Amino acid sequence: MSRLVYVLNGPNLNLLGKRQPHIYGSETLADVEASCRALAGELGLEVRFHQSNREYEIIDWIHEARETAGGIVINPAAFTHTSVAILDALNTFEAPVIEVHISNVHKREAFRHHSYVSLRADGVIAGLGTQGYGLALRRVAQLIGETA
Repeated sequence: MSRLVYVLNGPNLNLLGKRQPHIYGSETLADVEASCRALAGELGLEVRFHQSNREYEIIDWIHEARETAGGIVINPAAFTHTSVAILDALNTFEAPVIEVHISNVHKREAFRHHSYVSLRADGVIAGLGTQGYGLALRRVAQLIGETA
């Protein structure tokens, strides 16, 4: 199985570190990417790291991952609660999918408690800050290793 993992980030995560730091922390998305790349190297993974505010781009990356990747780590952000289209795309991906949320969505507004992505995800990490990305990569690496 491929050791390539797509790390996909949804809307407004380009503002990480600047937007509501009391909820999302002070790390930037560039910091998260650097941490993911460093850990991926330790785990023998390759990472493709993307962020978009446009739903169709995330769907296109999921379709691309179908052909090349051994796993997806996805923080769909606000698309978590609204996007059947992202769920449908993830349902076409046969390798592991781990859903990540920086904040604990269950301590927030009621509309954030529902996730379409969770209907497909093999695991969900929420409320552990940006450390959740590293934990997700570790889990994908383990799952890839188990199927190799």
